[in-house]
Amino acid sequence: MSLNKTFIRLLSSFIALFLAGILAFAALVLYFIPQLPATEDIMQIQLSVPLRIYAANSELIAEYGEKRRLPIAIKDTPQNLLNAILASEDANFYQHGGVSFTGILRAILANFRSGEHGQGASTITMQVARNYFLTREKTYTRKFKEVLLAFKLEKQLKKQQILELYINKIFLGHRSYGFGAAAQVYYGKPVSELGLAQLAMLAGLPKAPSSNNPISNPVRALNRRNYVLGRMVKLNYITRDQYENALTIPVTAKRHATKPDLHAPYIAAMVRDYMVKNYGEEKTYSAGYNVYTTINADFQRAANQALFNGLVTYDERHGFRGPIGHAIVNTSSDKDSLNQQLSEYQSVGELVPAIVLGTKNDIIGAYTKQEKIVEIKKENYSWARKYKDANTLGSKPKTASDIVTAGDIVYLRQNKEAEWQLSQLPTVEGALVSLRPDDGAILALSGGFNFFASKFNRATQARRQPGSNIKPFIYSAALDNGFSPASMISGAPVVVRDGSLGNAWRPENYSRKFFGLTRMREALKRSLNLVSIRLLRSIGVEKARKYLQRFGFKAEYLPQNLSLALGTASLLPIEVARAYAVFANGGFLIEPYFVDRIEDSAHNIIFQADALISCKLCPTPVELAPAVKYDENFSEFTDRGTPVTSGLEINPVENSGSAATEPQTEDRKVPDHAPWAISRENAFLMTSMLQEVIRSGTGRKARSLGRSDIAGKTGTTNDQQDAWFSGFGPGVETTVYIGFDTPAPMGRREVGGRAALPVWIDYMKVALKGVPEKLIDIPVGIVPAYIDKKTGKRVSEDHPGAMLEYFMVGQEPESGDRTLGNPQNPEEQTGEELPEDIL
Repeated sequence: MSLNKTFIRLLSSFIALFLAGILAFAALVLYFIPQLPATEDIMQIQLSVPLRIYAANSELIAEYGEKRRLPIAIKDTPQNLLNAILASEDANFYQHGGVSFTGILRAILANFRSGEHGQGASTITMQVARNYFLTREKTYTRKFKEVLLAFKLEKQLKKQQILELYINKIFLGHRSYGFGAAAQVYYGKPVSELGLAQLAMLAGLPKAPSSNNPISNPVRALNRRNYVLGRMVKLNYITRDQYENALTIPVTAKRHATKPDLHAPYIAAMVRDYMVKNYGEEKTYSAGYNVYTTINADFQRAANQALFNGLVTYDERHGFRGPIGHAIVNTSSDKDSLNQQLSEYQSVGELVPAIVLGTKNDIIGAYTKQEKIVEIKKENYSWARKYKDANTLGSKPKTASDIVTAGDIVYLRQNKEAEWQLSQLPTVEGALVSLRPDDGAILALSGGFNFFASKFNRATQARRQPGSNIKPFIYSAALDNGFSPASMISGAPVVVRDGSLGNAWRPENYSRKFFGLTRMREALKRSLNLVSIRLLRSIGVEKARKYLQRFGFKAEYLPQNLSLALGTASLLPIEVARAYAVFANGGFLIEPYFVDRIEDSAHNIIFQADALISCKLCPTPVELAPAVKYDENFSEFTDRGTPVTSGLEINPVENSGSAATEPQTEDRKVPDHAPWAISRENAFLMTSMLQEVIRSGTGRKARSLGRSDIAGKTGTTNDQQDAWFSGFGPGVETTVYIGFDTPAPMGRREVGGRAALPVWIDYMKVALKGVPEKLIDIPVGIVPAYIDKKTGKRVSEDHPGAMLEYFMVGQEPESGDRTLGNPQNPEEQTGEELPEDIL
């Protein structure tokens, strides 16, 4: 009887304890439920996704963000990966309701025995709850919340949704979050292209992603992979043959950084700064923005190559500065030893570090960082005369040993014939910026030789003197102040007495020769300094400074004296490009831009550029237009160009909406357009004169492009410290700048036509490839007339020395044209005549 009472007491105690446990559990649930985060919007939670920057054609330029994540949909996930995850993490995922009670009990017992909180027993649903809503602290309180959240998620979501949340959130080592990113980090491929062994390797990472991944610890990672494969075969996810084959595959993982499709680091940095400024730093790096730029990928590659070639070619013209280091080379030197000694030297573009192995029979043998043994022939190192200064070189090397010895570390590059050539890192720098003149879209931009050595963007940050590159804007001002391309200007010497320039400034032409009366067109073609000074003096310095501001130049960077005519302003290459675009687009001041559109992580467009464009149908405003009169005597010239009442035909502009394509009528509105800078007639005349610069002037090397519709101007500063070329063709304007970051002479003859123009030519070959030649239409306010080449006076077509010239209506010559300065023989002078004083 006492036995029954004892049993009843024990049973009662057990029931009481059980009920107390239930009540305690219920109390805990009631206590913690209000503390749980809301889970209803979990599918809308924004994962931390990096900023991605693309070219206009969607080629990847750069990716910025602390976490690498590439979200993938569950429907696009390989079944073998899902099976591997289930096998290693939660085999009963589709059977339980979010929590595995046997697993929890097992974990509690294990932790009780060890006295630690090491055993987890989390299901996939519990891991999702923890990863999205909780911290990673190992406490029973956090685990209890995790259980409750798992139940909530199972009620709200389907199993496939939970699994998709898991595969995109989980940390998998080396900054990769989610299996899409991990596939790229470890294998450099989309997850859909991985084999069974690779998928099993990824599925094994969640247990210890930092310490047991295949890069940090290949042995442990291999063991974990094989465990996952064993679980898969045990659960009948794969066959025994698949299992055996997968076991034989070695570890092939290695770190794969995000590899851009297009090298445009200066643009990438510009976009990043733009995003931080407009969206904040945190969102920029984590909100998953996709920024599509205006960059033309092919043009950008051409810009990179053209600037690289131009800077390296300049540098090699001025001699070899010697090896960049020295290595130990002997008969026992093996591949590992050579690689180790090259490890601190990085390739820069096409320049590859190499160790000279020796010289023999005028051949240099070298071992490159690409692990190749190569030979450099004499013709590919004969340029390497010793550098002394910008104007002085040592004697020409007779043998290879005059230049290098075994162990020297040098840079090599491959030439057009794929032969290896001795080279070196240029000390000179440069920039190239290319715009679409009609709306300002930046098509290509390179701010220097090596972004990773110098992030200083010379295209947008380097204020330098433009030299003669500024002259077209002085000439444009002259056209609006009574001059014409046929105006005769004296090229005789002058003395400028201006306190800001010293007691007496005696400017010279680059050739140090003086010229007599010269037509304005001819003077621009030859880039005559003295003519520019006389034009500026006639216009007035202050009036000219205000005029130049129409082109976007800032007053504080324009000197307040006559040196302005010779380019002593302080300008950015992108400002110069913008200004030349005014001539190219018919007179409008566009605003350069580089972000075309921004999409959020779901690819919804949140920003679309709407740039103001040039208006091809707009008549010149009254305040800019010349006096218009009709002269029937000029009808004979209409076959030389087609005068139109509304300017040039317009091309569609991709990002600015639809533009007018028919003449304006009273019932139609002309869309908003960029502000006028100069008249269409002025832009036409300047374009015509700048085309002459290329036909037979300082830019004549550009004739190699074989086009008649390109225009441009060289620029060189005193002592050849800066070299420029700016020019344009149909649909593209490009400015190139070359010079040292710390101003210094680049050497005699290193003028714009030699240092900068070849870069422009190489780039424009690509930018204008396949673009039909387009002759500019003659605006209604322009009339042609025959003039005498020597006097600029109007003559008949059959007059000896007659040439066709263009004039604004009302400014065509009658018996003669305006003359500035002392009259001289129009032929070249010796410079011995008395100088004219300019006060």
